[in-house]
Amino acid sequence: MNDFDRIINETLSQEDQKLIEELQAEPGFFHQIFGVFRGSTGWVNLTLMVTQTIMFIAAVWMTFQFFAATDATSQLRWGLPTVVLFLGGAIMKTAVVPTIQANRILHALHRLELVLIQRDQVK
Repeated sequence: MNDFDRIINETLSQEDQKLIEELQAEPGFFHQIFGVFRGSTGWVNLTLMVTQTIMFIAAVWMTFQFFAATDATSQLRWGLPTVVLFLGGAIMKTAVVPTIQANRILHALHRLELVLIQRDQVK
């Protein structure tokens, strides 16, 4: 730690130091995953995940029906919707990934903002 860091730490209040400690640590994986269900778009992500789960369960059920079918026509009737449901579920799941990345970028911006505020307080 250099003199500049020491000066910053001495000038900060307890509340500011607690905020710095929270922002310095990168959020864990599960914190990031469950973080997509908070905020103004949380309900959208929750709806996507519930719909994706329902599609996955239906696709698994249709997979069993596909393997139980005895003729090719029945297999096509069960197999094609199964593939569509699996692909639709995968697409819905990947729609949540940009939200996780946006939250990570916002976290990094808050850290940068905090560093800039600290530098202004020292001057």
